[in-house]
Amino acid sequence: MKNLKIAETLITAAFCCLGLTVVVPAQQPEANYDEAKVGRYTLPDPLITNSGKRVTDKRDWRQRRSEILQLFETHVYGRIPKTSTRINWEVTSTDAGALKGLATRREMTVFLTGAKDGPRMNLLLYVPNKRTGPVPVFLGMNFVGNHGISSDPSITLPIVWLRESRDGAYVSRRATEDSRGSASRRWPLEKIVSRGYAVMTLYYGDIFPDHKDGWKNSIIPAVSPKGNAAPAPDDWNAIGAWSWGLSRAMDYIEKDNALNAKRVALLGHSRLGKTSLWAGAVDERFAIVIANESGEGGAALSRRNFGETVERINTSFPHWFCGNYKKYNRDVASLPVDQHMLIALIAPRPVYIASAAEDLWADPRGEYLSALAADPVYRLLGTDGLAKSEMPGLHQPITSTIGYHIRAGKHDVTDYDWEQFMNFTDRHFK
Repeated sequence: MKNLKIAETLITAAFCCLGLTVVVPAQQPEANYDEAKVGRYTLPDPLITNSGKRVTDKRDWRQRRSEILQLFETHVYGRIPKTSTRINWEVTSTDAGALKGLATRREMTVFLTGAKDGPRMNLLLYVPNKRTGPVPVFLGMNFVGNHGISSDPSITLPIVWLRESRDGAYVSRRATEDSRGSASRRWPLEKIVSRGYAVMTLYYGDIFPDHKDGWKNSIIPAVSPKGNAAPAPDDWNAIGAWSWGLSRAMDYIEKDNALNAKRVALLGHSRLGKTSLWAGAVDERFAIVIANESGEGGAALSRRNFGETVERINTSFPHWFCGNYKKYNRDVASLPVDQHMLIALIAPRPVYIASAAEDLWADPRGEYLSALAADPVYRLLGTDGLAKSEMPGLHQPITSTIGYHIRAGKHDVTDYDWEQFMNFTDRHFK
């Protein structure tokens, strides 16, 4: 925990007043885990427009918000095309006695261009049986296929993307019986439903297979005006595609009378935490956004030389971000945005950032400081922002409009995390 004590007095003070006159050293090829080597850096001020004008009211913020969104589209995540989408779906299975009678489980196939012979994604939904009206929803993607979040043998075994060998190609295959429930510990379904929430999930590989050649089998060629043409440097890539898929799930939620589309909490872990933040920035229908250990390219400050870097993430995962992002591999100080501005794009809607003490790769302190640097935007818009100006200790959650916790343990989603997520949504929904 020594590395996680909040001792950055100069940086914290600068963040509070957004004077932010600090400088970052050149990116190092190896990950740094020494706070003494982080150096000093300058954060772009989210309340200063491209023309140098300070934002002082809500109307000015809407214009500034558009500027920041365009900067992220151009330099980080790419542009999601403004194509019209007319989804159709069909219910493929129903169980009114799921989770020991607590919920009704439904599986739906969603046809993403409206055509049954076109691309599709599969939704798995649990709705509490004990309800008096439309219920709030936790929505999130999963890494392994919908069958992985529960050992229920009646859930359809999906087609998933698997790597044939450590260095081999990815292939699509039917999931096997022994993979049922493989991620169920990350989805405490009975606890969530018992708290009055519906749970909806979808397999992220339905939208974009998570490997460097996944673009050709992704949703992008089917819905992009460019079709199969090579992507431009500012075109969307995997994180943009996954975000698009979450918005299509939201389209379905708006048409389901059992679900409260005004009370949807979007949740993501790790790379899907990056996705939830971007999806929440682009699509303002999501009422709450939760990013769990999202790290570099998510909640953590890119200019803070700690843990994973822009260069490392672009090298290991060249398909996640747009081509332009690679220009900043060794020149992150010239990036016109940083991740506190991504959090600010969600304002004034509640946002929750979660870290783990042993997940130094994701830079827990950088995640907290990013939330802190978004605070002035939230306060400008009339909220309480982030309630504490110093990083809390372990298991001391902050539940203001910007929420945060750091827990003991490694990179994962735990029951403790879910308890805080539900407490946060209880507070802001109820």
